Amino acid sequence: MKGGIIIPQVYTVFLSPSTQFFNKYPSGSDEQDAMNRIASLMEPLLINNGISYSRNRPDTSTARSVELSNEGFYDLHVALHSNASPPELTGKLRGVDIYYFEYSYYGKAAAELIAEELMEVYPVPDDVKALPTRRLFELRRTNAPAVLCELGYHDNPQDEEWILTSAPEIAEAIVKGICAYFG
Repeated sequence: MKGGIIIPQVYTVFLSPSTQFFNKYPSGSDEQDAMNRIASLMEPLLINNGISYSRNRPDTSTARSVELSNEGFYDLHVALHSNASPPELTGKLRGVDIYYFEYSYYGKAAAELIAEELMEVYPVPDDVKALPTRRLFELRRTNAPAVLCELGYHDNPQDEEWILTSAPEIAEAIVKGICAYFG
């Protein structure tokens, strides 16, 4: 409070949907299109909840996405991807993994809240997990707490169908998790 006036907190998110057009889905769609669609569906939901955002573009590299995120003062960095199985397991793995940098208290909190919301919309809730990692560049190098959402396996036809047909529900679940994170 300043001078008897309550100044509302304005939260900002950097959205970093995949730019990996070369990760093809069994139907011919690709990771870049699917994740950018989800990000676009998230935008009005974020605005309606008083959260401002910026995002990368489809021609942005991961390194440039991190630079753009670090150029601003974001409260959360949210990367959107779909996973791929190793060649010997193509089409056999399923699940949603929400990664956070192992040493980030706030990244972990955001990942757990987003995972909780995605459990409500993913067909196999027990296969939704918040997981620590040290290896993902986009989590290690952002100034803001960060999560990387692997929204199913794009080489699995069941996960692909869920990603493509449930995009509005996925977007809403992620935004609910973000809102819970911001309180």
